[in-house]
Amino acid sequence: MQPNLNMVIDQVGKDKNIDKKVLVQTLEQAILTAAKKAFGMHREMEATYNEETGGVDLFLIVIVVEHVTTLGREISLTDARAAGLEAELGDELLFQIFYRPEDADRAAENDAKFGVLLDLREAHKAFGRIAAQTAKQVIYPRVREAERDNSYNAYKDRKGELITGIVRRFERGNLVVDLGATEAILPVREQVPRESYRAGDRIVAYVVDIDKQARGQLIILSRTHKGLLEKLFEMEVPEIYEKIVRIESSAREPGARAKIAVSSRDRDVDPVGACVGMKGSRVQAVVQELRGEKIDIVPWDEDPARFVCNAIAPAEVSRVIIDAEGHRMELIVPDDKLSLAIGKKGQNVRLASQLTGWKIDIHSESKVREQEDHAKRAMATLRGVGPDLAETLFRLGWRSAADLAEEKNVDELATVPGLGGGEAAQRIIAEARAFVEDERKRAAAQRELAARRARMSDDDKLRELDGVSDKLLADLKDHGYTTVDLVAHEQDIEKLTAAGVPAKKAEKLRWAAKVWLGEVPADAPPPSAGGGEGATQTDDGWA
Repeated sequence: MQPNLNMVIDQVGKDKNIDKKVLVQTLEQAILTAAKKAFGMHREMEATYNEETGGVDLFLIVIVVEHVTTLGREISLTDARAAGLEAELGDELLFQIFYRPEDADRAAENDAKFGVLLDLREAHKAFGRIAAQTAKQVIYPRVREAERDNSYNAYKDRKGELITGIVRRFERGNLVVDLGATEAILPVREQVPRESYRAGDRIVAYVVDIDKQARGQLIILSRTHKGLLEKLFEMEVPEIYEKIVRIESSAREPGARAKIAVSSRDRDVDPVGACVGMKGSRVQAVVQELRGEKIDIVPWDEDPARFVCNAIAPAEVSRVIIDAEGHRMELIVPDDKLSLAIGKKGQNVRLASQLTGWKIDIHSESKVREQEDHAKRAMATLRGVGPDLAETLFRLGWRSAADLAEEKNVDELATVPGLGGGEAAQRIIAEARAFVEDERKRAAAQRELAARRARMSDDDKLRELDGVSDKLLADLKDHGYTTVDLVAHEQDIEKLTAAGVPAKKAEKLRWAAKVWLGEVPADAPPPSAGGGEGATQTDDGWA
């Protein structure tokens, strides 16, 4: 141990910004723990830092008793008085243990007087080295811990803020960022894939968390969090900082595109214009900091439908169908705007959904008309309905046979013009329920068929085609037709003929494969055999 710890403690406290009291308490506790291990855990001891000597004074506390039961923890009244100590029963006596080299004379004097009485003898000589090692072992971890405490206290209130630092090094893909007083980490999961940095680069990041229990750096940064987008706008747009313009929500696909919804508390302030800035200066500053990420600024609206339509921009919306219970919206857009509304790989609709909090489905007008026509035709097949009544029901809100089957208010349905009253309404509901049940059974059968076919081998699938015998199967496989899909999508009929299928039957075989795949309705008329006679199916195939 250092001869004088005052200078060490003062220097460490100043360099590391650690309170001197913290270091002193750490040393005292460390010396006390080491002393108990050296002299015995049963002993009662006390350690006190002595500023005059620059060391830690160690004391042994013993109790005066009539009969000793714990040696080293108690002494008898007779032995105490024999050693020249003025004591009474129950008194606690304090004996200093001299363990430092400079106190060797005093240690020898104490050994002579009280060594046997206290059961210490010369154990203090070995403890001098133990104390020196303990001081070193404890002070460095405590310094690091105190530094972490200081960093935590300095940054604990900065969670959710922007912070600027310098990239210092890379650790298993993570970026270690120098913040000046401490270091932070930008994990791989919080990095934008298209961004790259080198040591010495300046970086602006969002403080996503401050984890005091983390093994390494306790400040965790992010470049992917949507808070980075919001805070950058707050920096660039004074109206946001002054709470005149408010960011209602935001959504990001980091490195690609982002949307931000804004509103204004002042009628005279356009929230979108404030965020865009003169000639786009404000939004361009944010785009530049996000390395070219495209940003859509959306006006927020209290009406959810209008808000969703704003969010899906620049695509135009023809109609909105709201399912409040499922918190879902169906947007109908012109056919030529469908790809624009969906965006590249669904990006636009995903961001709009995140921004608004609604599940969004987008359909083209032609597809919706097709679905509506199919629903009307299905209702028209119900006994007592017909095309005209189906059109009326659809217009009044019963948009499918399932809606009719679920209708519980017969009186309301009975008021539909041309329906025929209450009895007709009940009959139509019963018909609709039977229709829906048949559809459910048909769907279940299709699922069961699909599951069975999924378990089949390619050979068994080919055998299910009308006219495929074992011989023809072998011929088809020899010519590369190993699956039903290959047969169904063969454009050149002559190639099938070369595989052993008569020309008059090749087209029918291809049609059968398409029926099997579900690409052609099973009740559709098959193609003509191609003219001629003599092609008949035998046990060995086509003859």
